[in-house]
Amino acid sequence: MADIVDIAVSNDDFNTLVAAVQAANLVDVLKSKGPFTVFAPTDEAFAKLPEGTITTLLQNIPQLARILTYHVVSGKLMKADLEKVDSVISVEGSPISIDCSDAFEVKNATVVAADIEADNGVIHVIDNVILMG
Repeated sequence: MADIVDIAVSNDDFNTLVAAVQAANLVDVLKSKGPFTVFAPTDEAFAKLPEGTITTLLQNIPQLARILTYHVVSGKLMKADLEKVDSVISVEGSPISIDCSDAFEVKNATVVAADIEADNGVIHVIDNVILMG
């Protein structure tokens, strides 16, 4: 099995996420033992952001790192684990709301692929970038 970063790199839907993780110097963290739960926005999700947002974030590495770590939770939380809670605390430190009543939703995003297991955690693919606040 591969780690979270290797899985993202090998998937063509995560080119923007991989570039952002590299720019924010988070590769080593996400390749570490973990375990981590990552809510991974697709390239399509990043494309929904207002024009210029990604460029601005790539020029503001602390803010980029903050947004990326908001998509990561300590521990390996499968969908079945997340169905039992209303929210989780991100590595960034802020809560992320979880709603599994109808669809599997994380804040303002819907999980489009759940429980992709990695050596050091699990990835849940989401259709929007989740923003703090």
